[in-house]
Amino acid sequence: MSFDLILPFLRPIEPLLLDESVSEIMGNPDGTWWFERDGIICPEASVHFEPNKLRTGLEVIANHLGKRLDEDNPLLHAQLPDGSRIAAVIPPVVRPAPALTIRKFTSRRFTIDDLIARDTLGRSLADYLSEQISCGKTILISGGTGTGKTTLLNILAQAIPEQERIVVIEDTAELHIEKPNVLAAECQTDTFKARISFDDLLKSALRWRPDRIILGEVRGIEARTLLDSFNTGHAGSLATIHANSAERALHRFANLVMRSHAQTTFSDTEAEIGEAVDFVVHIERQPGRRIVREVLAIHGYDREGKRFLIEPVMEANHAA
Repeated sequence: MSFDLILPFLRPIEPLLLDESVSEIMGNPDGTWWFERDGIICPEASVHFEPNKLRTGLEVIANHLGKRLDEDNPLLHAQLPDGSRIAAVIPPVVRPAPALTIRKFTSRRFTIDDLIARDTLGRSLADYLSEQISCGKTILISGGTGTGKTTLLNILAQAIPEQERIVVIEDTAELHIEKPNVLAAECQTDTFKARISFDDLLKSALRWRPDRIILGEVRGIEARTLLDSFNTGHAGSLATIHANSAERALHRFANLVMRSHAQTTFSDTEAEIGEAVDFVVHIERQPGRRIVREVLAIHGYDREGKRFLIEPVMEANHAA
């Protein structure tokens, strides 16, 4: 299905879809529409959809993408033909009209120099992180929704040596790792086909001979499998995780592991993480920009004090 076939169903927001400076488009159930440009969310009063036409259009788009969108399956998460990510929800989950969010894909290949130019991080920190990734350190990238975790991961992954084999696992494909030996896999959880989860793919990935595993987001039972992979010869991997600070990202990782593996103690789990993760990079969104707020080096875990042994990476001060 080409993007031109989708446009007729989204005609009222076509100008926003074609505007390369717009990064996200949001439609609310009350009929208001919003867009994000340069990290700032603005209303767009000129957009109007008839609720029934919007719902019908979303159902047709979902069907063409091999997805379901109906009262029994009211949530849609999919990738549009141009690479943009669409998330929709229909009544009765929301009322009175459907809600829609499109995170737009840009074909531009951003580099570390782009982040430096935007003051997301400084040159010294960029060089430091690139060196750590090149030599095989395991890194978690933390932040809230829309802070740029995926973009940062995509850029930092450019430091992985050319000769290494990379396996990428995502819910909806957003990463575009430009390396010679990449196997990228995408979950299938709400399609007409068999359900293939994050954890299913991650377990399979361990048989695909990866040097590095890149996980789009740690958020469920796959956390246990990912931690096992870190501790069984797949150091140097990268993953993103939702958290409000770098240290909280470590605790959230432990919580996710414990949800599916309650047989171990919390301290044992955090100790495993302390041994497996080398750095946490935390990124935040501010009006007009995104910044790397914090970088922590992890040096293990103090079982008696029940705390991670962490060291702030001073180069991060430049970006703060």
